[in-house]
Amino acid sequence: MKVSIITVVYNGEDYIESAIKSVLGQDYSNLEYIIVDGGSTDGTLGIIRKFESKIAKIISEPDNGIYDAMNKGLKLANGEVIGVLNSDDFYVDCYAISCIVETFLTKKVESVYGDLVYVKADQINKVRRYWKAGEYSRNSFLYGWMPPHPTFFVKKEVYQRVGFFNTLLRSAADYEFMLRVLYKENTSTFYVDRLITVMRDGGTSNMSLKNRIRGNKEDQLAWKLNGITPLFFTRYIKPLRKIWQYFAKPNIHKALDWYNQN
Repeated sequence: MKVSIITVVYNGEDYIESAIKSVLGQDYSNLEYIIVDGGSTDGTLGIIRKFESKIAKIISEPDNGIYDAMNKGLKLANGEVIGVLNSDDFYVDCYAISCIVETFLTKKVESVYGDLVYVKADQINKVRRYWKAGEYSRNSFLYGWMPPHPTFFVKKEVYQRVGFFNTLLRSAADYEFMLRVLYKENTSTFYVDRLITVMRDGGTSNMSLKNRIRGNKEDQLAWKLNGITPLFFTRYIKPLRKIWQYFAKPNIHKALDWYNQN
């Protein structure tokens, strides 16, 4: 089973190398790695070129935002399964993709997801919050649930069937896509009770109160775009679900040993 991993980046010289190394360091060999650079003006492209021989495809050109860049990568992907890794994120260990593939093969599903941890951007051993995704039921979305997108792997045939990311949305197109795939289209999925991805804090939707408010409005729009109606409290409970993530303090230091050694 071939797996395509897509990373989009713009002026990400601080962390892009760790993302690349976490993909290239996987023990699963049937990987296609695609990097879509938005025409960076810092040292990003130079760092990417250091690994050029191991990266299947590199694009460097202006785009219309992160989701437009992701769609470019999706059009190039040849894998049976596709995952998206942000440029400042990384896989927690070298077995992450093997675990995902094994789940696809044994559970016979069209999508797989796992857990994600937020860490301090410049001190990855300091956990900010732990996103314990939990098992999925269709009504979960009505109660503010969603899987962590950087852990969400989907078969290519699903993208071909339901479409790519909706670029009308600036920060919630990943939520809209997963809502469309899992809730509207009732695509089969399976939860891997395991940490898959480490995310540095400071992402687009969390950088400021203004962005969070915009993200919440886009969440509502996601339901409208799909012609489905949430419960009256869905928009309020979704951000509140994050509170419990701050109380989870897992010991991930051992898991991060692999990252620190690479």
